Amino acid sequence: MDKGKFYSGLCIMAGLVILGMMIPTAVVKYRSFDRTVNVKGLCEKEVRADKVIWPIVYKVMSDNVQSIYSQIDAANAVIVDFLKEGGVAEDEITVSVPQISDKLANEYGDTNRAFRYIAKNVVTVCTSDIDKVLALMSSQADLLKKGVVTVGNDWENPVEFRYEGLNGIKPEMIEEATQNARETAEKFAKDSDSRLGKIKTANQGTFTIEDRDSNTPYIKKVRVVTSVTYYLKN
Repeated sequence: MDKGKFYSGLCIMAGLVILGMMIPTAVVKYRSFDRTVNVKGLCEKEVRADKVIWPIVYKVMSDNVQSIYSQIDAANAVIVDFLKEGGVAEDEITVSVPQISDKLANEYGDTNRAFRYIAKNVVTVCTSDIDKVLALMSSQADLLKKGVVTVGNDWENPVEFRYEGLNGIKPEMIEEATQNARETAEKFAKDSDSRLGKIKTANQGTFTIEDRDSNTPYIKKVRVVTSVTYYLKN
């Protein structure tokens, strides 16, 4: 018998035996990687709006188009003075081009209106000084005293309070949401007689910004939900 072939066959048999002994352990370890827990972590924070867009809408009426433009110029001047006296800078004020409708030129309009021409115009304030705008909003009666009748709750030109400082609070909110997710995962692992392993996957989630309530739209609620999958160990 060729001794070389004999020893080669013996080595192969020994390798197969060792491999067979290792397979159960390998299967157990492989299956352990399938044991995971998926948890979600929530973080919510209340913040104050850092920008406001305030459209001041008014209408004027007349039977004479020249009179309409004169009323518009006068109303614009009154509103701009009102804003400047309240501390709004000139570069924070925008005066729009007026929209003028002629009831006689409108085929489907109501021809029984008292005036032929109706003009709508908007003076818009865009500023980061929220308190200044809130104070002016509460003083709009001063405009009425000066002959300017503003249109309240105009759905086409709503007041917008915005929060644009999200990038500044993102890291801490993600950290807090992830920590909340880990605490939940650790509780699950403890209840299942397991230990928490490394993170398998993690999803930051989407940040949402909404009004805290309808009465204080300048206070925002920022919310993020993270989703994290952990390995479980025996």
